[in-house]
Amino acid sequence: MNADDPHLLIVDDDERIRGLLQKFLMRSGFLVTTAREAAHARRILSGLEFDMIVLDVMMPGEDGMALCRDLRKTITTPILLLTAKGETDDRITGLEAGADDYLAKPFEPKELLLRINAILRRVPQAEPLVVAPKVLNLGPVRYDIERGEMWRGEDLVRLTATESQLMRIFSGVPGEAVTRTRLVEELSRSGGQTQERAVDVQITRLRRKIEDDPKQPRYLQTVRGAGYMLAPDHG
Repeated sequence: MNADDPHLLIVDDDERIRGLLQKFLMRSGFLVTTAREAAHARRILSGLEFDMIVLDVMMPGEDGMALCRDLRKTITTPILLLTAKGETDDRITGLEAGADDYLAKPFEPKELLLRINAILRRVPQAEPLVVAPKVLNLGPVRYDIERGEMWRGEDLVRLTATESQLMRIFSGVPGEAVTRTRLVEELSRSGGQTQERAVDVQITRLRRKIEDDPKQPRYLQTVRGAGYMLAPDHG
């Protein structure tokens, strides 16, 4: 254990699950803090930053979906939702609330570990990419490729880990269509499970941050039969 170990926040009202996950994840090389419900998690988050939040959906009081949606207004920390429901609709609702991934209960701790590591690998590293141009202009939005940052005027646009990964993929091949299959493969690399429907949800979320009219996208276009393409302004 050292200060460089990723710090996880586990939010679950089941004391047994909190204890099991804390022990398992600490043995796997993480620092782990636990919270018993949303209000407890908010108090912890007001004073600490985490590398990732593992959040149970079904909790008394404010549920995980509502907490996730609210946290997304202020932080981009990756969030993995634990849900007792495996139905697709619940998964999509979770992604739309701003989660990076989801895992249905009951689950194997090893699968949770795979998902956590997959998401942490998506978080942009401060590695300069050798790509020209260094900044892509998308109308009033500009994307700094080297820093992996998106700006609207003087304001930094908050991107989740998954949105950052998508921008990295698209900015590497501006003006070229990227298939949904390739996006699924890139996002799923290393144990995550992303479906094409989930990619569509992430694209919709990203468009809201880029486009003036997300329903008629100009910069993050759908290419019929080929996938999606980032089409920055020239010059």
